Order: sequence, then structure tokens, then C-alpha cells
Amino acid sequence: MNKLKHDGPFVICISNRGYKASLVVRRIYRIVPDSKAEARGLLRVIDESGEDYLFPEKLFAPIELSETVGNIFAKAT
Repeated sequence: MNKLKHDGPFVICISNRGYKASLVVRRIYRIVPDSKAEARGLLRVIDESGEDYLFPEKLFAPIELSETVGNIFAKAT
């Protein structure tokens, strides 16, 4: 299993298979650090409901945002 390499608090959804009500493809999501979940191939993501849930990491790709854009997204979530 390939581990998702991410340094920042944001990922982009590349698939919502099995989670169409919770995730939108091409949408940026904030992640909550959770080393136990990551060890199991899961990411804790704040989804469309505004709550954090575990999703398979294969549904996401890491992204880097500029400091300005990251601050804007951080305030919006």
C-alpha cells in the first residue's frame, strides 16, 4: 500500500467512490493529524458536514498551498 505523503493540512479529493454524499471530487479538504488512522491507510478529513471522519487515503492527493491561500482556507473551515 502506498502511503500518502503530505506535509500540510490540506488534500484534494481525487475520487469519492463509496462516499458520494460526503466527498466532492476536485474539492480541497482539511485533514486532522491522526497517526493511528494513517498507519491503517486512512485519513481523518473534515468532510461536507463540517465534521471529521476517516476515509481511505487513496481517495486523496496531497497539495501544497501558498501561505496566503492556506490562511484563507484555514479561516473558511
